[in-house]
Amino acid sequence: MYKTIPQIFANIVKTYPGYSVQMSKDKGGVFQSVSYSQLFGDVNALAASLSHRGMKRGDNVGLISDNRSEWLLSDLAILTLGAADVPRGRDAMPYEISFILGITEADFCFVENAVQLRKVLNLKDKLPALKHFVVMDREFTSESLGNATITEGVEVLLFEGLLSEGHQLLNDPLVAQSIEDERMKGKADETATIIFTSGTTGEPKGVVLSHTNFAYQLEALPKVITTLAPAQKWLSVLPVWHSFERILQYVVVSQASTIAYSKPLGSILIADLSLVNPHWMGSVPRIWEAVKSGVFNSMKAKSPVSKALFAFFVSIAKHYNHNRDLLVGEVATFKKHIRFLDIMRSILPTALLFPLYKLGDHLVYGKVKQKLGKNFIAGVSGGGSLSESVDMFFSSIGIKLLDGYGLTESAPVVAIRNLNHGIKRTVSPLIGTEVKIVNDQGRDVSPGEKGIVMVRGPQVMKGYYKRPELTKAVLSADGWLNTGDLGVWTHHGEFTLAGRAKDTIVLLGGENLEPVPIEAKICESEYVESAVVLGQDKKYLGALVVLNRKSIEEYLTKEQIPYLVDKLASMKEVKALVEASINEIIHVKHGFKSYEHISRIIIIPKSFEIGVELSAKQELKRFEINKLYKQEIAQLFVS
Repeated sequence: MYKTIPQIFANIVKTYPGYSVQMSKDKGGVFQSVSYSQLFGDVNALAASLSHRGMKRGDNVGLISDNRSEWLLSDLAILTLGAADVPRGRDAMPYEISFILGITEADFCFVENAVQLRKVLNLKDKLPALKHFVVMDREFTSESLGNATITEGVEVLLFEGLLSEGHQLLNDPLVAQSIEDERMKGKADETATIIFTSGTTGEPKGVVLSHTNFAYQLEALPKVITTLAPAQKWLSVLPVWHSFERILQYVVVSQASTIAYSKPLGSILIADLSLVNPHWMGSVPRIWEAVKSGVFNSMKAKSPVSKALFAFFVSIAKHYNHNRDLLVGEVATFKKHIRFLDIMRSILPTALLFPLYKLGDHLVYGKVKQKLGKNFIAGVSGGGSLSESVDMFFSSIGIKLLDGYGLTESAPVVAIRNLNHGIKRTVSPLIGTEVKIVNDQGRDVSPGEKGIVMVRGPQVMKGYYKRPELTKAVLSADGWLNTGDLGVWTHHGEFTLAGRAKDTIVLLGGENLEPVPIEAKICESEYVESAVVLGQDKKYLGALVVLNRKSIEEYLTKEQIPYLVDKLASMKEVKALVEASINEIIHVKHGFKSYEHISRIIIIPKSFEIGVELSAKQELKRFEINKLYKQEIAQLFVS
């Protein structure tokens, strides 16, 4: 049966002790590697030191940090002792931290740096159980500690100090054996983590996940991503406290591969791709959208001939791949296809376009692929569905993106696109995972019809921490999780996501529509960075729009229209340009219904921020947006 995460890690160490498990930058910005045996020794040392201070099986431990090598070390040490971590990113608001550390009665809390230490220390009067802080930043020294104001009855510990102490403790064979005994004593059904989802309509909900929830995926995912192998490199850019990046890190460890830590910032990410030459990268749709936009924006400074060649070969790639997909049967069959007709109408165009496609690969696509490094196999996209345009673009130029679907309550992976025979716009359930899509009466829908996605499998959570009423609302007695997502089956057993049930907009005339696909299409405009579609109980749809300021400025400069950088959002020329662009995209000729037309827009003068309008996964926080932009939304629907 399934093992615990520390047991899986220990088994890998025995077989691949000298392989590199982590790559992170030193002060000079140079990547330094840590081997599996080194990490294992440090995990045991940290566990020994924490055990010496009273951490034990069943404890809940705060872990407030973004991505860094110490996160995985801390996580594995905590789990080795049979405790569970309660993670959160450094952008967490004080009230969120107070709530999650309070309800879980955490005695220990790891904090990333001095800033997080001060943030949590300021909450100490609300957290009577919290006694021990561990500062993960290795540049935080005893001198730094001397300059900090420490609340009475609180112990602040240095990460390096704990490691040093732990290695000394392990010199005692009895201590070393006790750590090994704790690791082997772990049961797969024990709680590994409690991840609190953002509280947009009330208090955050703590998703209780067991070792089994994660370990099942470590067996199921390699059956879909068949080219996983030891010594491969993964570039890590997402917040590790979230379940998507967390399962990716566990996949890396379970495959004896390497995690290289980077950041989701364009200049840093592109540079690190070149330095690391990763085989894989996990990311969210917004980052892939940014990469695509970066490619197109980089062409604007080129000569007219270069721009024309680029546009021509991108068009060739699009048409070639469309026909190739028809030929080999890699198309989403939401409606029944006559396979023979698909073959007959695609075989000639595929053959004719192939030479031009290969030429385009040499002249254009290959240069884009080079930016991802020479070893790149595929990107794994999660935390939201890829837009059709992004999906098609990368596929057309020969870059594989494996779209995945899941949620925190399923730890998180439910379904993923097959690496070798993937159908764009769709995902397939993991082996051992049951998925059904049902209507409002709970009956299974037919292919092509929309319904609620229900999931049952070993990755489904135990429930919400101390919230039995909320657990009962989404998790049935026989194990079916109501995801709240809308899905559509194909005729071949894949499915696609069609938005969130709670996000469905019902117009005054009774028309139902999903905002997410419309927003994704709006964001295909080169002038739009973000969009929020609104219209519940209204006569028409409106949208809040965030500008792609660089493209707007390029347009105004080209047209010789004078402007002030901080006044773009209020310019009538800019509003007219964006409206025209949106109206061209959201049009009946592109398959949109007349009632999906965006009648009015209001331009928001600043970009959306993570922790404000965006979640850690960079998804829209609609509840917060409705509060923050209440006045602007009211203006959209003024008669």
